[in-house]
Amino acid sequence: MKVAVIGTGYVGLVAGTCFAHAGNQVTCVDIDAEKVRRLTEGHVPIYEPGLDELVHESRDAGRLSFTTDTAAAVRDAAVVFIAVGTPEGADGSADLRFVLGVAETIGPLLEDFTVVVMKSTVPIGTNDQVRAILERTASAEFEVVSNPEFLREGVAIQDFLHPDRVVIGTRSHRARALMTQLYRPFVESDEQIHIMDVRSAEMTKYAANCMLATRISFMNEIANLCDEVGADVDAVKRGIGTDHRIGPAFLNAGIGYGGSCFPKDVKALLHTGTSAGLPMRVLNAVEDVNAEQKGLLARRVLQRLGADLGGKVIGMLGLAFKPETDDMREAPSLTLARDLTRAGATVQAFDPVANDTAARALGETPVTMTGSWQEALAGVDAILLVTEWGAFRSLSPEEIAAATDCRLVFDGRNAWDDEEMAAAGFEYHGIGRGAGRDR
Repeated sequence: MKVAVIGTGYVGLVAGTCFAHAGNQVTCVDIDAEKVRRLTEGHVPIYEPGLDELVHESRDAGRLSFTTDTAAAVRDAAVVFIAVGTPEGADGSADLRFVLGVAETIGPLLEDFTVVVMKSTVPIGTNDQVRAILERTASAEFEVVSNPEFLREGVAIQDFLHPDRVVIGTRSHRARALMTQLYRPFVESDEQIHIMDVRSAEMTKYAANCMLATRISFMNEIANLCDEVGADVDAVKRGIGTDHRIGPAFLNAGIGYGGSCFPKDVKALLHTGTSAGLPMRVLNAVEDVNAEQKGLLARRVLQRLGADLGGKVIGMLGLAFKPETDDMREAPSLTLARDLTRAGATVQAFDPVANDTAARALGETPVTMTGSWQEALAGVDAILLVTEWGAFRSLSPEEIAAATDCRLVFDGRNAWDDEEMAAAGFEYHGIGRGAGRDR
């Protein structure tokens, strides 16, 4: 099947590459000529495990190409995906200029029946706006379909190739048949493909991400309370996570969520609720808790070392908002670094892949990027684990002790064993876990 994907950001590039991997003829479109040139040459602009290999494989096989020529890409495509950005506006709403601009562009280009698929995360009702534009500008038959993505950064290729479900919003039998055909190579049975109306599909995306964000903020509140009342959040997590009604996913306590999806989608659904005259009280609390949690480690460092951190050196392990990505959007490390340097601390940090993106995201915040975790911990007064990369999780207390004289540890992801750390002579501070242990 011939497929066009408009937008080569995270979602568009992963989707286009995976569709090509499944044997489709895919053309990815972007207005950035330099980006298209680099992709054509095989330079993948984002870090996502497995993506580089699949791009090269499908490009070399002639199934995946990149262009700035929207007309050429759309002309013969049976399916056109809109996968451009929907940045957050000043009021928390999603900025739809790019999405609606694509609709205006492709309408006159449609020559035969085409399924136009919304892959971008958009507010409820956006597909109706796209349909209205196409009805005004297109002479060929078309259907507008909502097909939200549920990719997790770091495992996006696995998620796309082996999804637990595919959500398709359409009431058109013709569009349903085409979309089912397109996704059939990725599912074990058609029962994994959930067909619903367009607005329900749009809402499903927001509801899913906001539910996961709610679990994270709820568990972080429980962790903070555990610290106050002498309980162990790890034991609590096991106790509730084995309840089949709850399950274990997204119950890890830490220093808050970040990334391109959860923060933006929570704000967007809050804005949708406000616009509909329905305040989203739970989501307001979710957002407040997360904002507070991002500053938790800095507050604990200040409590332990004093309000004036002048002359103190802090070593940070991890900068990306989660492991297996270089994404720094809304990363807790940004809040942490700013709070610490504002208090006078010298901060040195290391991330296995995000040093460069972190330096750009931090802007004028003075953080020294080091070439290894050992360099990041050299001569420090406190060690902060910020992103739970596997390379950091696997460090033994002895390895850490060999790299630094510092014995003060703040584990923002509960990645290390507190009893082992204490036995090795470290003063260990986790999130909601140490107070409940019997020493």
